[in-house]
Amino acid sequence: MTKQRARRNIENNFRRDGYLSIAGVDEVGRGCLAGPVTAGAVVLDVGLRLTGICDSKQLTALARERFYGRITRSARAWAVASCSPEEIDRINIHQATLLAMHRAVSALDPPPDLVLVDAFRIPNLALPQQPVPQGDRRCTCIAAASIVAKVTRDREMAEWHRQDPRYGYDRHKGYSTADHLAAMARFGYSPIHRRSFRPPSLFDTMDEPGVLPASIEPAE
Repeated sequence: MTKQRARRNIENNFRRDGYLSIAGVDEVGRGCLAGPVTAGAVVLDVGLRLTGICDSKQLTALARERFYGRITRSARAWAVASCSPEEIDRINIHQATLLAMHRAVSALDPPPDLVLVDAFRIPNLALPQQPVPQGDRRCTCIAAASIVAKVTRDREMAEWHRQDPRYGYDRHKGYSTADHLAAMARFGYSPIHRRSFRPPSLFDTMDEPGVLPASIEPAE
């Protein structure tokens, strides 16, 4: 995939319309089998240059950490919020994603004049907002939000790995990789697995640890 550098064209167009404080919002962890869905909200200073910034998925872990440090030290405001696996199971992943975004924006102090959201509209948000298709690739403040959210969530998953290394959360961060599925087949659910994310052909028999679906062999 060719790396697409985010730009400030979209933010600048809104600034010319009088919106001076603009927040970018994005989420990570939407498609995972385990862990929270996490949203970031960032208001960048107009003078802050983030050369080479792009969607967090297109950056190395080291580059994300470097951008995270610059963003959190220099942004006018930033916030991160999550919805837990239990909340995801209760209200579904789409609603949990929107709720995490709402929480992140609501935590910004001072509140922004405008919110630019990657792809979505956030319900019940008492601020002007604009969804931006592929915003994490096109818009600098949304790319910054994706980085802050990604680094925060990755650190949390690494901490879960330190507490229980059986599942390899430090490697796959809860996504559906072959080694993650094999670990689930061998050990069952961990406390942070989403019970509502169950591919039926694999996990119908996985309500109890140690009960293996016939289609998956345990890891050696």
